[in-house]
Amino acid sequence: MLRVSTNGSFTMIRAGAAALAATLVLGAVAPATARDQTGAIVGGLAAGVVGGVVGSALVNGANQPPPPPPEYRPRRVVVEEPETVVVRERRGPICHYERRKEWLGDGEFTYRRVEVCE
Repeated sequence: MLRVSTNGSFTMIRAGAAALAATLVLGAVAPATARDQTGAIVGGLAAGVVGGVVGSALVNGANQPPPPPPEYRPRRVVVEEPETVVVRERRGPICHYERRKEWLGDGEFTYRRVEVCE
C-alpha cells in the first residue's frame, strides 16, 4: 500500500512518473541501429539529463524548509528602588582595650592593658 502525505511528496511522485515517461519517449523516438551510434549517444545523454533532474528533485524535495527566524522581543528590564540607608548616631563613647608600654625604670618596661574610649 502506497501512502502519500500532503506535504509535497505527491508532487515528487508525479515528477518521477513524468521523468520516467520522458525517458521512455526519448528512447523510443530514435531507435539505434548497428551502424548508427548517434541514437544511442543521444538516448544515453537524455537519460543522464533526466536522471540528474529527477535525482536533484528528490534530494532537494527531501530537505525540510529552514525554521522561521526567531521573533524579536525586547529584554525584560527589572527596575529596583534603591534601599534607604539609615545612619544612626552614636549612643555614647566607644571603648576598647590596647596594650601599652609602661616604663618601670631606666631600661626596664612592661606591657599593660589599658581601656581607651573615643
